[in-house]
Amino acid sequence: MTRQPGTPAGRLAVVGSGIAGLYAALLAADAGADVVLLTKGALEDSNTWYAQGGISAVLDQPSPGDTVAAHIADTLRAGAGHCNEAAVRLMCTEAREDIAGLQRYGVRFDAAHDDGPALGLEAAHSAPRILHAGGDATGARVAAALIQAVRDRRDRGTLRILSQAQATALVTISGSVSGVEYLQAGRPSVLAADAVLLASGGAGQLFAQTTNPAVATADGLALAVRAGAAVKDLEFFQFHPTCLVSSATAHPGRLDGPLLISEAVRGEGATLLDAGGRRFMQAYHPDAELAPRDVVSRSIALHLAKLGDANGHVYLDARAIEQAKGEGFLRRRFPTLTRKTLEAGIDWTRELVPVAPAAHYWMGGVTTDLNARTSVPGLYAAGEVACTGVQGANRLASNSLLEGLVFGRRAVEDLLSGALGWDAPRGSDAPRAASAAGGLRLTHASAALPRNASPRVTIPAALEGAADRSGGPGGNWPSGFGGDGEVGEPFSRDALRRIMTSHAGVLRSGHLLREAAATLESWAAVVRLDAVDSSVDPVASEDRNLLLAARLLVAAALDRTESLGAHYRSDEAAEPENTCPPRPKASLLHD
Repeated sequence: MTRQPGTPAGRLAVVGSGIAGLYAALLAADAGADVVLLTKGALEDSNTWYAQGGISAVLDQPSPGDTVAAHIADTLRAGAGHCNEAAVRLMCTEAREDIAGLQRYGVRFDAAHDDGPALGLEAAHSAPRILHAGGDATGARVAAALIQAVRDRRDRGTLRILSQAQATALVTISGSVSGVEYLQAGRPSVLAADAVLLASGGAGQLFAQTTNPAVATADGLALAVRAGAAVKDLEFFQFHPTCLVSSATAHPGRLDGPLLISEAVRGEGATLLDAGGRRFMQAYHPDAELAPRDVVSRSIALHLAKLGDANGHVYLDARAIEQAKGEGFLRRRFPTLTRKTLEAGIDWTRELVPVAPAAHYWMGGVTTDLNARTSVPGLYAAGEVACTGVQGANRLASNSLLEGLVFGRRAVEDLLSGALGWDAPRGSDAPRAASAAGGLRLTHASAALPRNASPRVTIPAALEGAADRSGGPGGNWPSGFGGDGEVGEPFSRDALRRIMTSHAGVLRSGHLLREAAATLESWAAVVRLDAVDSSVDPVASEDRNLLLAARLLVAAALDRTESLGAHYRSDEAAEPENTCPPRPKASLLHD
């Protein structure tokens, strides 16, 4: 393979085909690196493909009054004071460069009447700064352009794609990652690499209702943990407040899984009503429907519980948007949602849409520094699988795709720097890459994130060393945390989803979490995954990853006894009397 002068030799294995993996693979390949991109399904199978809201960025010509400082402030505010400010500042400052990078790879964003970019407003943003493509099909449009660019480079012989290749383990030598084990067509294989970038997405399949596709099974997190990588903030799982409840629609069978109703719809003016036709969000937060999404999800759950229908749903009312902005506006602004709601038997220009919260995005993940490096040499992570500290306790709308772009690029620039040693100092003189960045320097704020900048999740002692005890065929699951309890039913993925939803979902308590931990422990003790040859069974591998992720999430949620952001403990210490207005809990107001 032809390399550019000065480019370090070596192979980068990219695991995942969402925005972080695709963009990083392209940047690395265009800089002359030997790149292999592995995707568990097809290239289109990712959370990115289903993203509707858009990408947040303050451009060279922003909305009137908008600034990078405002984007930083909005992100920190939504993150409930738990963000890493250096990471937030870096992401918001560098955003415009990676938007330009996307455009060089063929992404076309929607234009306004003056031919400039059409910038939308979403919940908890102080100004319109959301770029869209194809209205509510931003993720699909962005992914399609990047996938086409990846395939073009494959055809030129500068990048290799392994589709239907499920990563099952990281290969380590003397504590450093040196490759990936994977399954393809039922056969185990090994790919040697000088570095691995995990860009494998999240774990929505932990819960009964999710906006995530079927491939979101915590694979990257499990791979990293078994390789000894640090993780953090696993208690913070964001639930999207408005997911179409298919069981309440006229044609539920026509929907391919849950349908996320983008908060951009609420940004345009849609409101939430209960079964009695009453708008209720003003009673829970001053910003009502435009409050941070964790507040909206929790408010819906609390309101349903107050009405005695905890497993019920509320309604999204978009009719006023059509009335205010003219006939056909919803169809033009949200063509995909209009089509899919019609397929479900709902004309949302005339009817209410039944919605409920659904698992959407994991703020926690594999701990990384500002260069996307994990605690294990040779292993990078970017996108939802990573925890950079940008999202804090609650992700600000439309920051997820941006985070994947910025830190996917930074992983590549760190690789290209050729610095010796994982902990070697990183200066500001990293090489420029001949890539979509168009000659722009790929590094701008390259100081490493201090290891003590954010607390590491306390992994129960029984899970430490899980790589040795359960990392391969024939291994036994560890046991020993969570407390006493009996398993109510045998392990299955559906049973796992139900208990995670009921005991570790939007509303949590110490009692519920301890019950969940006991059940998960019992499953881990009796489910012998070696009874099914997990080396050639992708479903068993996913189940194993989900069970590990569930145990880590519940342990982290037990450790954090106070409510913060997306982590809500109904049993936290009571607030002193007369310290806040007679509204719901202060923690709900101040997230």
